[in-house]
Amino acid sequence: MTSRLARLVATTAIALPLALPAYAEEADNAPDASITVTGVRENDGYVPLNSGAAKIAVPIKDLPQSIAVVPAEVLRDQRAMSLQDALKNVPGVSFSHGDGQRDQVTIRGFTAIADQYVDGFRDDGLYFRDLSNVERVEVVKGPAAVLYGRGSSGGLINRVTKRPNVDIIGGALTYGSKNVARGEIDLGHFDQDSGVGFRVTGALEDSDSFRDQQFIKRVAVAPSFLLGEGSDTSILVQADYLKDRRLTDFGIPAINGHVVDVPRSTYYGAANAKDVDVSRSEVLSQTVTLAHRFSDSLSFRNGLRHYRYTLDRHNTNATAVNAAARTVTLSHGGILRDEDGWSNQSELTQKIELGGTKHTILYGVEFARQVKDADTVRSSVVAVTPILAPVNPVLSNANFTTLSASSVSKMTTRGIYVQDFVDFGHGIKALVGVRNDRFKQETRITIPANSKPLERVDNKWSPRAGLVFQPDESQSYYASWSSSFQPSAETFALAANNADIAPEKTTNKEIGAKYTLLDNRLSIQIAGFVLKRTGIKGSDPANPQVVVPIGTQRTRGVEVSGALDLPSGFRAIVGYAYLDGEVTKSANALFVGKGSTLTPKNSANVFLTKSFDGRFGVGAGANYVGNRWADPANTTVLEHYITADAMAWAQVGPARLQINLYNVFDKNYIVSGHGTSAILNLPGAPRTVLGTIRFGL
Repeated sequence: MTSRLARLVATTAIALPLALPAYAEEADNAPDASITVTGVRENDGYVPLNSGAAKIAVPIKDLPQSIAVVPAEVLRDQRAMSLQDALKNVPGVSFSHGDGQRDQVTIRGFTAIADQYVDGFRDDGLYFRDLSNVERVEVVKGPAAVLYGRGSSGGLINRVTKRPNVDIIGGALTYGSKNVARGEIDLGHFDQDSGVGFRVTGALEDSDSFRDQQFIKRVAVAPSFLLGEGSDTSILVQADYLKDRRLTDFGIPAINGHVVDVPRSTYYGAANAKDVDVSRSEVLSQTVTLAHRFSDSLSFRNGLRHYRYTLDRHNTNATAVNAAARTVTLSHGGILRDEDGWSNQSELTQKIELGGTKHTILYGVEFARQVKDADTVRSSVVAVTPILAPVNPVLSNANFTTLSASSVSKMTTRGIYVQDFVDFGHGIKALVGVRNDRFKQETRITIPANSKPLERVDNKWSPRAGLVFQPDESQSYYASWSSSFQPSAETFALAANNADIAPEKTTNKEIGAKYTLLDNRLSIQIAGFVLKRTGIKGSDPANPQVVVPIGTQRTRGVEVSGALDLPSGFRAIVGYAYLDGEVTKSANALFVGKGSTLTPKNSANVFLTKSFDGRFGVGAGANYVGNRWADPANTTVLEHYITADAMAWAQVGPARLQINLYNVFDKNYIVSGHGTSAILNLPGAPRTVLGTIRFGL
């Protein structure tokens, strides 16, 4: 056993016995609150019936919008350890490597770099999230600004965290290929009589990788406290701390339209990358949520979230390729970020009947403020080396301290919104809403010197309307229209060439069907849509320093997804997406008619498991991703691929022993690209085996 695994075992082993004596007797006397060793109630499964996406308590089948949910048991069975692992189960989602420092995806052909949420609060820090405190992952497809504010062209991602309303003493240890080592704890106690509970989740990871010099070292801790659950007034207090250190990996370059044929472990960076090409991120957040029920028809919720995020990133990566000389240029630079922000949401939910129709009306107000410091370390060429056999330079960050840019940005949001869910009877329902945002951006630039302060204020309306027809309890058919806006710079600093440009606008027209069959054990969603974003900014070819907002990009698509959970032990989650993304108008004529970057026309996923009397089980799955363009000019293609996975588990007393095999046939493929550069492409992992022991009471 390696030293890192020994440390993980010791840490988990120490944490669990401290909690055991306090709850062992109570657990024995509370059979009605039994929890499986994963911390998920036994009646949970692969078929999601509800979602908090609309911020009201309505079933998914009643919502005129496509919503994907990756539930806890799928995360467990696949042993998902990253947001990317979870989202490979969602059709219409593809991946960017996020400069080797953050989660970043494309949804329905549009980047979602700033469209991350946690429990409905914006979480746009640029870092890799941890799943140790996540109960499920939801993806809301299409514009969602009507409730969530700016952004969300193709959709948004919302992580729903674990609540302290269960009795649980659990943990997990995972070890596998390339010294992947991770430990987790999940300790909680809930008193049903008083409605008081607490919970602490945590993770410790110390892993290597198939990529040369790559490593991950992270610590995550998330305590929470609940007071008054089940009563008219409840208070939920949560905190979340994450510290992550890893190699900043931009992947491998391309030449003549294709990714270079080198071993997937090949690293293009510093020879001493573990010392100099490293990203260090730290995130601390606190959330307080107050809920009060005035009556069965009127309730109030107020949530306040504060966060602090810092990043210290240094990287060496390919910046140019000489096809004739067959060389690649490597440059070294970095980015430093320091962010502090808060958001407050107040929502009143009212249920009334008017003229024979039933209404669930949501009134909301949101105030938020973010301050973001950003320093860019000047990038300098450090090597020109053969592209097929790179000779990496030895570097010192002490020689790279000059800043090429420095700024402080303040972003202030005031949002007012209202939404009405109407039940007309006879199977006809509607969801309509509108939000007004006043979004103010202020940027003070200190480098370059003598730069003028920049400021802009946008007042924008974001409407939505959808109609649902349900001929019976098992069928839903819907049509919807929605709109959102994307401000200049959005989550980054304003620049002199975009501060005077109005926000981009996204509209979505969608029709779909949802079926809940076999006594809610089979769920099927089908959606067809046309998504269009206008006013996209681009450089004027006649004057590259000038940005003009004349671009248009659209995606026509079809998505199909399903989930199955049978009493016989069969479970499945499947999905398929057809996405036809195209730039129809651009400031640069070369981009017109080009396909959306990192967006396959066809993609599919399937994962099937079979449990045998709850004693043991097996499973297998596959993912297909079609060809993707690596860059906006469509000069380089990332080839299509199919990967297959398998798993098996057995319950031995309080422990669940599980083995996961990924990329069974050892397919060589590119899992993600950069999105704007053709020469930064990240290989997918080879055949990998992970063994996990889950245990608990």
